[in-house]
Amino acid sequence: MKVAMSIAGSDSIAGAGIQADLKTFACFNVYGTTAITALTAQNTEGVLDVIMLPPEFVKKQIEAVASDSGIDAVKTGMLGEAEIVKIVAKEVKGIPLVVDPVITAKSGAPLLKEDAFKVLLEELIPLSKIVTPNAIEAERICGMKIKSVEDAEIAAKKIVRDFGCEAAIVKGGHLKGDAVDVLYFNGKIYRFKSERVEGCFHGTGCTFSAAITANLAKGVDLVQSVKIAKKYIDLAIKYALNVGRGCSCLDHLSPVMIDAEKWRMLKEFEKTLEDLKKIEEIHKLIPEVGMNIAYALPKNYARGSEDVLAIEGRIARGMKRIIISGSPRFGASDHLARAVLTFMEFYPEIRCAVNIKYDEKIVEKARDLGFAVSHYDRREEPEEVKKKEGGTIPWGIRSALNRIDRKADLIYHTGDVGKEPMIVIFGENPREVFEKILKLLDQPKTSNIDY
Repeated sequence: MKVAMSIAGSDSIAGAGIQADLKTFACFNVYGTTAITALTAQNTEGVLDVIMLPPEFVKKQIEAVASDSGIDAVKTGMLGEAEIVKIVAKEVKGIPLVVDPVITAKSGAPLLKEDAFKVLLEELIPLSKIVTPNAIEAERICGMKIKSVEDAEIAAKKIVRDFGCEAAIVKGGHLKGDAVDVLYFNGKIYRFKSERVEGCFHGTGCTFSAAITANLAKGVDLVQSVKIAKKYIDLAIKYALNVGRGCSCLDHLSPVMIDAEKWRMLKEFEKTLEDLKKIEEIHKLIPEVGMNIAYALPKNYARGSEDVLAIEGRIARGMKRIIISGSPRFGASDHLARAVLTFMEFYPEIRCAVNIKYDEKIVEKARDLGFAVSHYDRREEPEEVKKKEGGTIPWGIRSALNRIDRKADLIYHTGDVGKEPMIVIFGENPREVFEKILKLLDQPKTSNIDY
């Protein structure tokens, strides 16, 4: 097991610092260790107070880990005081080092004293494999203004040449336009571009440098480590969590959680299809356009049809049986996916839907069973919605949900010119949806359907 160390401050809201680094290390299957330099009382709105730990105690933390498990790569974050920077520089010699030059907090609170900044430049940065300043930090280090990607390139070269580190990457989050990070390494410039996400995000610098550190600990080369870290930070920002009143905190676990949930959903889906074949008379519910099952990722991860699992090719009606035309795949549904995603705007826990043919008797049966039933009329669809590609279904689901004061079990429409009437049954998962179908077919849960 590879071991990475974070030498940094503790963040009580756990969006940055030691806590963010440990979550990041874990995502890359690297064992995370720490040497805490400071205790901060902070939240998403800012830093309330800071207590620096004695430099000698910081040293003992590093020695304790190094003498036992060893350290394959180390990163520094908030160091605070000159004496701590000096001790860290002595203790990490010979270990692949990533320096995140934390000077101020996101809120602007100072986290590095002036004399400590001088020691950082003279004693720590020269030992580093890579330095990871944002544009504002790079301005301070280089003594120049950075207003463009070209300026960032000049600054990255200057940091390497003036201070003797192996590489420098100037992050573009503070610049205008797309977020372009500029790496200078081995005499070459590399640009890493991603689409800008508007908003305030807590812990981006810590997380990015920790991801680089984790990959260096695993023996990944520097350029590839940066490339992987860039992809990881983009995901963590995309799925950022609004846990407080200030800046959003990154979802460090999103890559792991999404993959794990997709695997679980696929296994559940495969079982659902086997059980679907066992339901008597199910073929009679297949509409002319075919049936599909849509199952979305949890709300925080479900942004588009690519985040919804469905059957590629749909389910067709055969002679007294159903024909499943394809395999489950994320992104295989468009219409039903939009229905689920829209429903989740109202009720995030409702992640699954199945479409069946419209039959007035089924609608009445649903009402008799106590189902919450609603509908929309496609003839009432506004012209501006009709002109918008893919706008009809979201409009219809919103209209239907606004008609009732609770979440619907079943939503139907009676069609329009060239549009087949349809019923859509909703539930938290495939099991719940098919339990509703069994009730509509007057079939109790039977032993041959194993939920």
